[in-house]
Amino acid sequence: MSQRERFFLRERDLDFHPWVKDLQGMVTACDENGIIISMNEDAVRMFSDRGGEKLLGTSIFDCHPEPARSKLKALMESRQKNVYTIQKNGLRKLIFQTPWYCDGQYAGYVELDLEIPWEMPHFNRDQQ
Repeated sequence: MSQRERFFLRERDLDFHPWVKDLQGMVTACDENGIIISMNEDAVRMFSDRGGEKLLGTSIFDCHPEPARSKLKALMESRQKNVYTIQKNGLRKLIFQTPWYCDGQYAGYVELDLEIPWEMPHFNRDQQ
């Protein structure tokens, strides 16, 4: 069994990465075909109305309406990251979508959905 195959077997277990499990923010990962392979506890809770943990093994594209679905497909094909902020349900969030790799090979896409404060300091470390 290759390292990549072992990774996928362990990754399907929500306890594989303990620091991700209880991270305050949603983490969802899919494989190179768009199949959801990992969700942390916040992501499972957030998507409980759509099945929560039952989304594991399903297509990430089914979770996105158009035009977001087409944009995600294009991002995954080009293997580019996508970073933006949104306001939703009275919260401000940072969305960070990026490809991930295993043994140097493209393995899929991961999305971090993190709540951020309305007023957030910015530090310029180039000017110290």
